[in-house]
Amino acid sequence: MDKESTTPPGLAAKIGAGLIVLWSVLHIWVGGDGLAKFFAGDVKAQWQGFLGGSKASMEAFVHTTDAVTANVHAHMIVNFCVDVGGYGVLGLVAAWLIWRQASWLGYFMFVVLVGICDLAFTFSLVTSGIITLNAGTVGGPVLWVLACVITPFGLARPGVSR
Repeated sequence: MDKESTTPPGLAAKIGAGLIVLWSVLHIWVGGDGLAKFFAGDVKAQWQGFLGGSKASMEAFVHTTDAVTANVHAHMIVNFCVDVGGYGVLGLVAAWLIWRQASWLGYFMFVVLVGICDLAFTFSLVTSGIITLNAGTVGGPVLWVLACVITPFGLARPGVSR
Protein backbone atom coordinates (compact mmCIF):
# COMPACT_ATOMS: atom_id res chain seq x y z
CA MET A 1 0.00 0.00 0.00
CA ASP A 2 1.18 3.55 -0.78
CA LYS A 3 2.90 5.30 2.17
CA GLU A 4 0.95 8.49 1.44
CA SER A 5 -2.38 6.78 1.99
CA THR A 6 -1.34 5.11 5.29
CA THR A 7 0.30 8.05 7.06
CA PRO A 8 -2.23 10.19 8.91
CA PRO A 9 -2.02 13.95 8.49
CA GLY A 10 -0.41 15.94 11.27
CA LEU A 11 -2.00 18.93 12.95
CA ALA A 12 -0.47 21.41 10.48
CA ALA A 13 -1.93 19.49 7.53
CA LYS A 14 -5.35 19.47 9.19
CA ILE A 15 -5.14 23.21 9.84
CA GLY A 16 -4.07 23.69 6.21
CA ALA A 17 -6.98 21.55 5.00
CA GLY A 18 -9.34 23.65 7.11
CA LEU A 19 -7.94 26.84 5.56
CA ILE A 20 -8.39 25.31 2.12
CA VAL A 21 -12.03 24.52 2.94
CA LEU A 22 -12.56 28.17 3.96
CA TRP A 23 -10.88 29.30 0.72
CA SER A 24 -13.10 26.87 -1.23
CA VAL A 25 -16.35 28.02 0.37
CA LEU A 26 -15.49 31.64 -0.44
CA HIS A 27 -14.86 30.73 -4.07
CA ILE A 28 -17.95 28.54 -4.44
CA TRP A 29 -19.94 31.49 -3.06
CA VAL A 30 -18.47 33.71 -5.83
CA GLY A 31 -19.72 31.20 -8.41
CA GLY A 32 -23.21 31.10 -6.90
CA ASP A 33 -23.40 34.88 -6.53
CA GLY A 34 -22.25 35.33 -10.12
CA LEU A 35 -24.94 32.93 -11.37
CA ALA A 36 -27.63 34.68 -9.31
CA LYS A 37 -26.68 38.09 -10.71
CA PHE A 38 -26.53 36.67 -14.25
CA PHE A 39 -29.99 35.11 -14.04
CA ALA A 40 -31.35 38.32 -12.50
CA GLY A 41 -30.34 39.96 -15.80
CA ASP A 42 -28.54 42.95 -14.28
CA VAL A 43 -25.11 43.33 -15.87
CA LYS A 44 -24.46 46.46 -13.76
CA ALA A 45 -24.84 44.35 -10.61
CA GLN A 46 -22.45 41.83 -12.11
CA TRP A 47 -19.87 44.55 -12.75
CA GLN A 48 -20.21 45.88 -9.20
CA GLY A 49 -18.58 42.69 -7.97
CA PHE A 50 -15.40 43.61 -9.82
CA LEU A 51 -15.19 47.36 -9.39
CA GLY A 52 -14.66 49.84 -6.59
CA GLY A 53 -10.90 49.76 -6.18
CA SER A 54 -8.66 52.81 -6.12
CA LYS A 55 -8.15 52.64 -9.90
CA ALA A 56 -11.71 51.70 -10.91
CA SER A 57 -14.40 53.44 -8.92
CA MET A 58 -17.98 52.42 -9.59
CA GLU A 59 -18.84 56.03 -10.41
CA ALA A 60 -16.08 56.33 -13.02
CA PHE A 61 -16.87 53.06 -14.81
CA VAL A 62 -18.94 53.65 -17.95
CA HIS A 63 -21.47 50.88 -18.48
CA THR A 64 -22.42 50.09 -22.04
CA THR A 65 -25.82 51.05 -23.37
CA ASP A 66 -25.49 48.65 -26.29
CA ALA A 67 -27.52 45.45 -25.71
CA VAL A 68 -25.10 43.17 -27.57
CA THR A 69 -22.07 44.46 -25.66
CA ALA A 70 -23.95 44.19 -22.35
CA ASN A 71 -24.89 40.60 -23.20
CA VAL A 72 -21.25 39.76 -23.98
CA HIS A 73 -20.18 41.37 -20.68
CA ALA A 74 -22.81 39.39 -18.77
CA HIS A 75 -21.68 36.09 -20.27
CA MET A 76 -17.98 36.80 -19.74
CA ILE A 77 -18.56 37.75 -16.11
CA VAL A 78 -20.70 34.68 -15.36
CA ASN A 79 -18.08 32.48 -17.05
CA PHE A 80 -15.40 33.96 -14.78
CA CYS A 81 -17.56 33.49 -11.68
CA VAL A 82 -18.42 29.87 -12.50
CA ASP A 83 -14.73 29.17 -13.17
CA VAL A 84 -13.91 30.62 -9.74
CA GLY A 85 -16.58 28.34 -8.22
CA GLY A 86 -14.99 25.40 -10.02
CA TYR A 87 -11.65 26.22 -8.44
CA GLY A 88 -13.50 26.16 -5.12
CA VAL A 89 -14.65 22.60 -5.85
CA LEU A 90 -11.07 21.67 -6.77
CA GLY A 91 -9.97 23.14 -3.44
CA LEU A 92 -12.46 20.88 -1.62
CA VAL A 93 -10.97 17.86 -3.39
CA ALA A 94 -7.45 18.95 -2.36
CA ALA A 95 -8.58 19.54 1.24
CA TRP A 96 -10.21 16.10 1.38
CA LEU A 97 -7.04 14.44 0.03
CA ILE A 98 -4.92 16.23 2.61
CA TRP A 99 -7.30 15.60 5.55
CA ARG A 100 -8.01 11.94 4.77
CA GLN A 101 -4.78 10.78 3.18
CA ALA A 102 -2.08 13.31 4.08
CA SER A 103 -1.70 13.61 0.32
CA TRP A 104 1.14 15.52 -1.26
CA LEU A 105 -0.83 15.32 -4.52
CA GLY A 106 -3.70 17.20 -2.85
CA TYR A 107 -1.25 19.77 -1.54
CA PHE A 108 0.39 20.34 -4.92
CA MET A 109 -3.02 20.50 -6.63
CA PHE A 110 -3.88 23.35 -4.28
CA VAL A 111 -0.54 25.12 -4.61
CA VAL A 112 -0.26 24.91 -8.40
CA LEU A 113 -3.74 24.54 -9.91
CA VAL A 114 -5.59 26.68 -7.40
CA GLY A 115 -2.59 28.99 -7.26
CA ILE A 116 -3.09 29.81 -10.94
CA CYS A 117 -6.57 31.07 -10.07
CA ASP A 118 -5.60 32.97 -6.93
CA LEU A 119 -2.43 34.55 -8.26
CA ALA A 120 -4.15 35.66 -11.47
CA PHE A 121 -6.92 37.27 -9.38
CA THR A 122 -4.46 38.84 -6.95
CA PHE A 123 -2.30 40.45 -9.60
CA SER A 124 -4.94 41.34 -12.19
CA LEU A 125 -7.65 42.70 -9.87
CA VAL A 126 -6.41 43.22 -6.30
CA THR A 127 -2.92 44.72 -6.59
CA SER A 128 -3.92 46.66 -9.71
CA GLY A 129 -6.56 48.58 -7.75
CA ILE A 130 -9.51 47.38 -9.85
CA ILE A 131 -11.56 45.54 -7.22
CA THR A 132 -12.65 46.78 -3.79
CA LEU A 133 -10.40 45.65 -0.99
CA ASN A 134 -12.50 43.78 1.57
CA ALA A 135 -12.49 40.57 3.62
CA GLY A 136 -13.33 38.46 0.57
CA THR A 137 -10.99 39.97 -1.99
CA VAL A 138 -8.02 40.08 0.38
CA GLY A 139 -9.01 37.09 2.51
CA GLY A 140 -8.93 34.60 -0.37
CA PRO A 141 -5.29 35.22 -1.27
CA VAL A 142 -4.32 35.35 2.43
CA LEU A 143 -6.01 31.98 3.05
CA TRP A 144 -4.21 30.54 0.01
CA VAL A 145 -0.79 31.71 1.24
CA LEU A 146 -1.41 30.49 4.80
CA ALA A 147 -2.59 27.07 3.58
CA CYS A 148 0.43 26.76 1.25
CA VAL A 149 2.87 27.62 4.05
CA ILE A 150 1.31 25.64 6.94
CA THR A 151 0.13 22.41 5.29
CA PRO A 152 3.48 20.76 4.42
CA PHE A 153 4.52 20.78 8.07
CA GLY A 154 1.80 18.20 8.72
CA LEU A 155 2.63 15.91 5.80
CA ALA A 156 5.21 13.14 5.96
CA ARG A 157 8.28 13.66 3.86
CA PRO A 158 8.10 11.37 0.83
CA GLY A 159 9.64 8.02 1.78
CA VAL A 160 9.77 8.94 5.48
CA SER A 161 7.17 7.65 7.92
CA ARG A 162 6.03 10.09 10.61
